[in-house]
Amino acid sequence: MSWKTLDDMSLSGKTVMTRVDINVPLENGVVTDDTRIQRVLPTIRDILAAGGKPVLMAHFGRPGGKPAAEFSLGQLRKAVETALGSPVVFCEETIGDKAASAIAALPEGSTLLLENTRFHDGETKNDADFAAALAALGDIYCNDAFSTAHRAHASTEGIARLLPACAGRLMQDELSALENALSNPEHPVVAVVGGAKVSTKLDLLGNLIPKVDQIVIGGGMANTFLAAQGIDVGKSLCEHDLADTAREIMARAEAANCELVLPVDVVVAWEFAANAKNETVANNACPADAMILDAGPQSVEEVGKIFGAAKTLVWNGPLGAFEIEPFNMATDAAALKAAELTRSGFLRSVAGGGDTVAALNNSGAAKDFTYISTAGGAFLEWLEGKTLPGVAALEG
Repeated sequence: MSWKTLDDMSLSGKTVMTRVDINVPLENGVVTDDTRIQRVLPTIRDILAAGGKPVLMAHFGRPGGKPAAEFSLGQLRKAVETALGSPVVFCEETIGDKAASAIAALPEGSTLLLENTRFHDGETKNDADFAAALAALGDIYCNDAFSTAHRAHASTEGIARLLPACAGRLMQDELSALENALSNPEHPVVAVVGGAKVSTKLDLLGNLIPKVDQIVIGGGMANTFLAAQGIDVGKSLCEHDLADTAREIMARAEAANCELVLPVDVVVAWEFAANAKNETVANNACPADAMILDAGPQSVEEVGKIFGAAKTLVWNGPLGAFEIEPFNMATDAAALKAAELTRSGFLRSVAGGGDTVAALNNSGAAKDFTYISTAGGAFLEWLEGKTLPGVAALEG
């Protein structure tokens, strides 16, 4: 780890420009899910405890570089204050004299929330002047928004070049979990890679093959691999045009001694609907007029054995159409097995991605995983082996 944390900084009496991700769902002025707010509280509290002055920078929605009332962070002030349990003051500007005055007047023990960084087009353009205006407000920069670290924006990358920079607690946790899972993991390492399309996971598979021992392929992706082996998948979601690519991936995996694990049995249905009539058949027995919507019980049993022999698990993507019952069965059963092994101390499990987190929450397994990433795109790009600008800037 070549990046600093809050523990490496002298915070007493310092204004800490803290990038957080509190882009939470809002309905009729009420936050319906405050998970992202909860995850940044340790950083804010640690800055306050060390005598620092936390100044929160964040985006909310996509205002397109212009102020818009429906995207004002002022709507979140009360939710942040309630979760934090200490005063939060809102400033209706992001930079400039008004922001500087609000920081100077901030009472001890209070936190300042600046207006939406994306009200300025310089934010997403990583404009040097806008980054400098943000930096001018503080003494230290703290990035606690791993979920935005794949964006080279002024508040995630530009300002980090201008102030002493460190990772916040959530960023620290994310980076540590991912490094332990992929950079220096305990083998055997198994990855679960699911989702609708192989085309969206080509970079991910390419990066994982040399690093892991087994890759469990699930979801619509598995259909493409089955079809590439000459198996009829009926009306299933399948990228038939990627058959050559799938065979190339299988050959690369074999050469790297990485086992690709495909379903041996599947659950098929004749319509994509909750509680649709369904049957479990061998992976090569899908009726021509049916579609594969989940992995079958034999496949789940096999995956459970693989998990049982593993030391490290990285999970991105469901095994089936988990959104509709009963096609959540394979994902839920596999997730609960991973959770059981993690809880017993046999497995280190790291998961992330929007669908993945939703699936693990639905199954009740999420609470027992070693780490669940709140990031979507950033988590995937890290797994793909890409450099994240917001992380690279902390290492600079």
